[in-house]
Amino acid sequence: MTTREPGGGEVSERRRARLRLEISREAARLFWEQGVAATSGDQIAEAAGLPTRTVRQHFHSKESCVEPVVLQGVVTMMTVLRSWPRQSFLEDHLATELVGFRHAVPPVDLADEMLAMKMIRLAETESALRSAWLIACDHAERELCMIIGDRLGRPAGDLEVRMHAAAAYAVVRVLDEHIGAAVLAGETAGFTDVTALSRCLAQAVRTATGGAVGDPVA
Repeated sequence: MTTREPGGGEVSERRRARLRLEISREAARLFWEQGVAATSGDQIAEAAGLPTRTVRQHFHSKESCVEPVVLQGVVTMMTVLRSWPRQSFLEDHLATELVGFRHAVPPVDLADEMLAMKMIRLAETESALRSAWLIACDHAERELCMIIGDRLGRPAGDLEVRMHAAAAYAVVRVLDEHIGAAVLAGETAGFTDVTALSRCLAQAVRTATGGAVGDPVA
């Protein structure tokens, strides 16, 4: 029987999510260290301290194991955007929230962020990993439809809202890939200043949506 924790969350679902994330971390580390082709499902299971059958119960392929780690950054960004006050500029909200995430309890795991960057980078040459990254992007774009729709007072399925969401997340995806590649190459200048990074992201979204998204709304 499934029990519930305070707040209504199911214990089994929380444990399942934690287990999937731990498997994902080990798979990402192995893929980065020795390559996707050289990594087997058995090795991922051994690194996670689990039977191979358990890993197979949670993931349909070894490549899909990276999805939870890659999705971490997407979830962080969507969490930030869901709390965007209607009276605030996007760059101001991003700067405040992204700094706050560094001091959250528990804090956003920087090791997970780095693993996600590595998998996004590796996805440039590994088509199976690219699928995991694009699945995460699709998840984000769908949620962005609801966020933008609510902000503009339109249904999430409205054509213009969907186009704004697609354009906005496209530029965020490109920036994520660019920033990840730069950080992994040791080129961190320009990406450690949260205010400057927030301004860059907000301006990209504003430009992509023709100014429809980014400013305060009534």
